[in-house]
Amino acid sequence: MAKTAAKKTTLPTASSSAPATVSTVSSSAGAFVGRIPVLDLSPQLNDNLWPARAFVGEVVPFAATAFREGHDLIGVELQLTAPDASTTRHPMTLQADGADRYGTAAQLGVAGRWTYRVRAYADDFATWEHNAAIKIPAGIDVELMFVIGGALLGQAGLDKARPLAARRLFQTAAKTLADTEKSATERFLAVADAALRQAIAAHPLAGLASLSAERTIIVERARAGVGSWYEFFPRSEGAVRRADGSWQSGTFRTAAKRLPAVAAMGFDVLYLPPIHPIGQAFRKGPNNSLEVAPGDPGSPWAIGSKDGGHDAIHPDLGTVADFTFFLKKAASLGIEVALDFALQASPDHPWVLEHPEWFTTLPDGTITYAENPPKKYQDIYPINFDNDPAGIRAEALRLVRYWISVGVRIFRVDNPHTKPLDFWEWLIDEVNATDPDVVFLAEAFTRPALMQALGKVGFQQSYTYFTWRNTKTELEEFFHGLASDTPDFLRPNLFVNTPDILTEYLQFGGPAAFKIRAALAATAAPTWGVYAGFDLFENVARPGAEESIDNEKYEYRPRDWSKAEELGKSLAPYLTLLNRIRAKHPALRQLRNLNIHASDDDSILVYSKYLDAAFTGTGQADALIIVANVDPHSVRQTVVHLDVTRFGIASGDTFDVHDLVSGATWTWSADNFVRLDAFTEPVHILHVTPHDPGHA
Repeated sequence: MAKTAAKKTTLPTASSSAPATVSTVSSSAGAFVGRIPVLDLSPQLNDNLWPARAFVGEVVPFAATAFREGHDLIGVELQLTAPDASTTRHPMTLQADGADRYGTAAQLGVAGRWTYRVRAYADDFATWEHNAAIKIPAGIDVELMFVIGGALLGQAGLDKARPLAARRLFQTAAKTLADTEKSATERFLAVADAALRQAIAAHPLAGLASLSAERTIIVERARAGVGSWYEFFPRSEGAVRRADGSWQSGTFRTAAKRLPAVAAMGFDVLYLPPIHPIGQAFRKGPNNSLEVAPGDPGSPWAIGSKDGGHDAIHPDLGTVADFTFFLKKAASLGIEVALDFALQASPDHPWVLEHPEWFTTLPDGTITYAENPPKKYQDIYPINFDNDPAGIRAEALRLVRYWISVGVRIFRVDNPHTKPLDFWEWLIDEVNATDPDVVFLAEAFTRPALMQALGKVGFQQSYTYFTWRNTKTELEEFFHGLASDTPDFLRPNLFVNTPDILTEYLQFGGPAAFKIRAALAATAAPTWGVYAGFDLFENVARPGAEESIDNEKYEYRPRDWSKAEELGKSLAPYLTLLNRIRAKHPALRQLRNLNIHASDDDSILVYSKYLDAAFTGTGQADALIIVANVDPHSVRQTVVHLDVTRFGIASGDTFDVHDLVSGATWTWSADNFVRLDAFTEPVHILHVTPHDPGHA
């Protein structure tokens, strides 16, 4: 990430110098580079098979490799074209001596299709100045150097593509270089004039030039990349157990009463499991049991019954009008509702009779049910996408567009990795072509190549391996990969738990484990999520499984939120604090700016998030350091070692850090003692304040 904003200047209509030969990459066989080679553009995916992706407000690093023969210097610039066809230029700087890798960063503030190219040119002025700075003081070719420099500046002074004021500056400097009455030092100092340098930077004195091929970035709305998600089952919110032991389901109307509390915690996306009718055949009982009692509600993912399929609402929850009421209530509180999209069916789904070709029939005449050994889902039939691909595609598109018409703009897609990749590429492209603000989240805990491919073909967000990355070493590697290796196509949604996932870390880590995981998820990525029950420290697993006992997937589970807060047994205040910090600090709403730092303890994880003042919208840089004791059973003290230049501090300087959790303030430098007690506050979230020059 560039530490300062690249200068933006509207491109002139004429060439950047006179004369300048511009070459572009040819498509002819054997001609792949221009006169000044420009190679390895970034961001781009798989040789430009798919566009790179970003979200509104994201600061995107651009890079390219460029060089020329010999020792003459070159300049490199990014030419960035917005959806409205306006183009700006951003000078690119050399990232490391000898690497020939140039980079800059730009904040993409509008949704739509952006394109960019990289222009490399012979920097005639920089080459002359470099040579002149060596030769003139040494008395070598002094007059020749002044003649060459004067010719360059004089030519720029005649270039009518430049502003009149700039042309006059060039003409004046050229005359000074030619003035033999002045000393060599005086003459050479003419090119140090600040206004002249600014004019050169705005419109370089370029000779030979090459322009790269064009690359595309699709910029999606901010919610595609930034959000705080909360998940609950609407049937549990307001569910009541009758005197005879049977249950009365919660409804959209009763669930709406929970929305103000969700909003008060700072969550802005509410994810609902499937809201459709649930099949009776092979219905699962409590804890995934095959023994079902009357009134057991079954798994919402066993979609379809006599009451309808994927375009119907479970009658216990209410009607379309009730769901619309729920959506409007959520919107009034600043919450978007994400709906589960699970392409599978119960044996009672209307599709089973109407479209048996959409399933796989075994030789004995039965239909294959879903399995993920050792898990078996007898109540679910997976879809066969090959028997009638046109038919199932048309139906899937119809369903998504139906729920869009009802008011849903976010879909959490269940197990997309068990469906063909080309199907998702087609479906998301079809939907986003007419509704570019619709967001798809992939629930894909699968192999890295497949998970990443889902992002490349269009999924705006993805679940990740975060829940299983718990040690310092695991988290360092994981966070670095998210920020550096895959951000052009994979946006992580760091859910801390799900109805299917209650890790051993949470089962046995006590309240500290819940705090640690929430703090890491909320600060490491722009999007994170919590499933209801996490805020009540629910940590008891079903024996032999990595999921909660009395799992809400199979039964009603109303919770007494208010009672838990009264007793001090709720994490809601801490979740509220985390979301408040996220809302106040724009650095936490970026992904690519995460940098890992060191500590002397195997359980103290350190990372920073920094956003330059040019990108914050406040005129002030935003820097945070997160120091976490990832061992929930210990008190740790150690020394942390910081590369302070990563968050805007000059090497050797001291600075203040204010802990946004505890309220404490300390003066820090590159090396600092920390003590983190997992049983009180296991995580520092430190806001960095540079010292004033006169600070004592």
